[in-house]
Amino acid sequence: MNSHFLNSDIQEITNNLDNEYQEFSGKRILITGGNGFLGRYFLAVFQRLNSEFLSKPCSITVMDNLIVPSSKGFDQFDDPNIKFTNHDVIKEIDWDGNLDIIVHAAGIASPYYYRAYPMETLKVSTVGCTNMLELARHHQARFIFFSSSEIYGDPDPKHVPTPESYRGNVSSMGPRACYDESKRLGETLCYIYHTQFGLNTNVIRPFNIYGPGMSPSDYRVIPNFGASIKLNEPLRVYGNGKQTRTYCYISDALTGFLKTIIQGVPGEPYNIGNNKPEVSVLELVQVIEKVLECKVKFDIVEHPDSYPSDEPMRRCPDIYKAKLQLDYQPNINLEEGLSRFLSWSEQHYPSSKA
Repeated sequence: MNSHFLNSDIQEITNNLDNEYQEFSGKRILITGGNGFLGRYFLAVFQRLNSEFLSKPCSITVMDNLIVPSSKGFDQFDDPNIKFTNHDVIKEIDWDGNLDIIVHAAGIASPYYYRAYPMETLKVSTVGCTNMLELARHHQARFIFFSSSEIYGDPDPKHVPTPESYRGNVSSMGPRACYDESKRLGETLCYIYHTQFGLNTNVIRPFNIYGPGMSPSDYRVIPNFGASIKLNEPLRVYGNGKQTRTYCYISDALTGFLKTIIQGVPGEPYNIGNNKPEVSVLELVQVIEKVLECKVKFDIVEHPDSYPSDEPMRRCPDIYKAKLQLDYQPNINLEEGLSRFLSWSEQHYPSSKA
């Protein structure tokens, strides 16, 4: 098994799907952004399904332009049914043969990198999304768009936990707008292609997914903390540390993503994440101390110039819709998920700075 994953997590995901995964049997699938954190998990699951479960293997084309430094070079999977291509979805693509499912997961999700690449971030969810929707329309393929919990902006506390019906409190100008607003427009494109052209589309809104395989240079809070722990440095808590999140472990997240692809109601968006516990960053440090069974040093610091400071104060999904329509229920609690991640990062993160 690739060192990006825990073999037990991949097995857990396939077990969670029961026999639903036969929906992928013999299908031809395109995954954009397939070399990213989430994309690599899709590939690991499909490789396992092909080798052990599917009555007929599915064929996967992985598309990525490798723009983010932490994902340079394609990860290879020992499966002849998985093909890699270096391509930017902003550019049109010639496609030969049939196509059943498009998973448009391409995007620059780390605030550090979308601040460095604002135009690329904007275009991948707008121009790139349009290109992929046109490809899906031509082949009448099922289309899945990876949006973000960021489309809700900084929600009114009355709307936390936040349901899919909440319209958002998002700024169209500012350092996060290139990501937030492009995801909102990508969702609008999916809505138009569904209502105007009858295309089978779904939108997935992930909430703070984490797990093995996150790069130490991802610059999001959990890999940041994992990297600092490995280097024996104080954790860096940005702002006042009172901003809250719920965190969803990767095996629960992939289960929700795959259930959306298999049985999502056409045209509908789904929050996929964990609705509890909602913890502040300072409380997250305390949970890490409990997992590691030792005190952890931390410093409260200003946001660095390279990281956008206008982050939402709260983020917590209402997942009732996914529970009702997809039978989705996250099972891995925060302590267990952090234990798995920190054990993995201790083995795989560098012990010294380059």
